[in-house]
Amino acid sequence: MGLRLMVYDRTCAGRWGLPGLTASWRVGGVLYRGLGRLDDGHGVTGWPEALDWLLARSEAEPIDEVQYWGHGHWGRVLVDRTSLDATALRPGHPWHARLAALRERMTPGGEALWWFRTCETFGTARGHDFARAWTRFFGCRAAGHTYIIGPWQSGLHSLRAGEEPSWSVEEGVVPGSDPARPRALWSGPREPRTITCLGGRIPAGY
Repeated sequence: MGLRLMVYDRTCAGRWGLPGLTASWRVGGVLYRGLGRLDDGHGVTGWPEALDWLLARSEAEPIDEVQYWGHGHWGRVLVDRTSLDATALRPGHPWHARLAALRERMTPGGEALWWFRTCETFGTARGHDFARAWTRFFGCRAAGHTYIIGPWQSGLHSLRAGEEPSWSVEEGVVPGSDPARPRALWSGPREPRTITCLGGRIPAGY
C-alpha cells in the first residue's frame, strides 16, 4: 500500500480577524490523519511548491492517493490565483517535468487516485477535457466535483485512464447562465453525487 497524501492552499487567510478557508483545510487535514485516512499533508503557496513536496515525500514510497484541497474553476485547480490546467501536461510547460516525474511515483496498475476537492473542476466541457487529459497522462483514476463545494460536496465523479466522462456538461451549471461565462450551482444534500466534507472515500459507482 502506497502513501495517501494531501496538499492544501495555505494562502486563503481570513479577513477582519476571522479564519479563512486555509484554517478549515488545515484542521481537516489533521482530522483526516487522525482518522487514518491520510499519511501526510502540506500547505503550499504555489504549484511548484506542491509538486516538489509530493516528489520529496515519495522518494522512498509510491503514492496511492493525492488529494488537493483548495479553489477550482471549470477545468482547472488553483493555488492562490495560480492555475493548473491541462496545458501543464504538455512538454515545454514549466511544470511538465515535475508532473512527469510524479507520474512515475504513482503506484502502478491504474488504481492510484488524484482527488481534486475543489469547486467546479470537473464541470462543463472544460472539466471533461481536464479529467480526460489528467487520467491519460497519469494512467490512473481522478475524481473531482462539478458544483461549488463546502460542507456539502456535490457532483462528485471519477474517471479512469481511457474512459470518457459520463456526466453531463450541464451538471453544476446555473440554468440559463451565459455559456461563455457559466456560473456554478452550490452543493446541497439533494444535489446529485453528494458527500460531505467528512467523507473520506469516493462512494461505489461515483
